[in-house]
Amino acid sequence: MRRVKFGRLFTGRKIDESIIREHLALERTKLANERTLLSYTQAALYFLLGGLALIQLKEYEEMHYIGYLALIFSVLFVTVGIWRFIVLKNKMKDLLRGKVESSAEEEDEEDEEDPDNNF
Repeated sequence: MRRVKFGRLFTGRKIDESIIREHLALERTKLANERTLLSYTQAALYFLLGGLALIQLKEYEEMHYIGYLALIFSVLFVTVGIWRFIVLKNKMKDLLRGKVESSAEEEDEEDEEDPDNNF
């Protein structure tokens, strides 16, 4: 195994630990979002395969309704998975651009605007 020397690239520079933590937290969130999409896709494929198998059964005609229901769930799972992936991805983009404020800051601003609000 070969060792890689970085030289003075990292030794002369002070790195803010909070920036690194924030960056790593965002990367973990992105990976979790992708993993969730893959889980929805996997469940949709299982419903698709199960539905097709139930529809192909010739001896049990009454099971065809369950097969069609499984196909509907398959489409529903793919749709919900893609929708959730896009929504969270857009929230992450807004967060990186600075458009989203934390809820604590919003509560502080609301308290300053209406001091009579005791909720």
